[in-house]
Formats: sequence, C-alpha cells, structure tokens
Amino acid sequence: MTFLPITTYENLAPAARAAIDHQLETHGGRLTTTKATLLGHLPSFDAYMQWYTLKDELVPFIGERAVTLFAFAISRAAGSAVSVAFFTEILVAAGEDLDDPDDIPVTEAEALLMRWGTLIATAPHEVDDELIASLEEAFSEKLRLILVAFAGFTVATNVFNSVGRVPLA
Repeated sequence: MTFLPITTYENLAPAARAAIDHQLETHGGRLTTTKATLLGHLPSFDAYMQWYTLKDELVPFIGERAVTLFAFAISRAAGSAVSVAFFTEILVAAGEDLDDPDDIPVTEAEALLMRWGTLIATAPHEVDDELIASLEEAFSEKLRLILVAFAGFTVATNVFNSVGRVPLA
C-alpha cells in the first residue's frame, strides 16, 4: 500500500499538468507512478526532474547505455523495486537480455560505473583509493562532478520510492 498520494493526469492541477507535459515533451518517457506521486507537490517534482537534465548532459560523454547501467546498478543495490523495474524496462527496450542481471556484457567503463554505483548505494564511505584512481583516469573532473550529482538524484529517487511506498504501477 502506498504511503503517498498518487494522482492521475486527469486530476492534476493546471500547473502540474503543464509541468508533466513539458517534462514528457522535453525528455520523453511516460507518466510513471513516481512522477504521478511527485506531481502532488510541484516544487518536489521540479527538483527531482533535474535527474533528466543531468542524464542528458552525461549521455554525449558516456552514452545512454552507460548512464542507464549506472542508475540501474545504484537502484538495484538500493533495493528499489520501482527504479529497478524502470531501468530494466529501458534496457530491455534497447535490446538488452536481462535474464541474468549479474551477467550483462559491459565495457570497462560501464563495469567501473556499475561497481561505483553499487558502492554509492550501499557503502558510499567505502569507495577505496583504487576505485577513485580508476574513476579519475576514466572521467574528467567535470564529468565526475555530474556523475556524483546524477548518482545523488538516483539515490534520492530510490529513497523517495521506497519510503513513499510508491507502487510499480
């Protein structure tokens, strides 16, 4: 059972309807249960939708797949069923075979991001010097800053979904 109210498009206030229309027009996707819940408070919705802004900035540098795998790893490690389902849907739509999520073929950079994402979600104070050195070698300072901010929004979304008991659909 959900802890937070979830609205429908038809029940949205005009400002909230304009906000989701703009969000979907700008970034694509659909009205998920997370977005429908956040739309109950427009400033909260606007804040969380900055995740998409950061995602769009990352894609030209590391690719859509790497961004999604990074967010998937964070969400999976955090145990957020809603977020895992969201990223699984994106990966499957892109042609990924996720029969065994532990055996996804990844590039070296994607593996690095997934390892880091798992630690961000489970043990952020335990990111060791070796991993930091690998991240510094792989990504510029600015890119690392955006990745950390993006990871923070991903963690926040996982917390929102879990604490708010947002349902899958």
